[in-house]
Amino acid sequence: MNRLKEIREDNDLFQKNIAEYLNIDQSNYSKYELEKINIPIDILKKLADYYHTSTDYLLYRTDNKTPYPKSKINEEE
Repeated sequence: MNRLKEIREDNDLFQKNIAEYLNIDQSNYSKYELEKINIPIDILKKLADYYHTSTDYLLYRTDNKTPYPKSKINEEE
């Protein structure tokens, strides 16, 4: 199962809910879950923040759900 779908379902959410949060069409979000199109970096960052995890977790680069600490640069934004 796709990790985006897995984490969404674990949070009892529908694609429509996440698409609204991201301000995109549900059909585009569906393509992310189906891995038909690549996820833009800004969307990936929003998803990681929303789910309180890391982009590496969403991209299968780690199995650790714990988010990384924010950098000082990001705190100033």
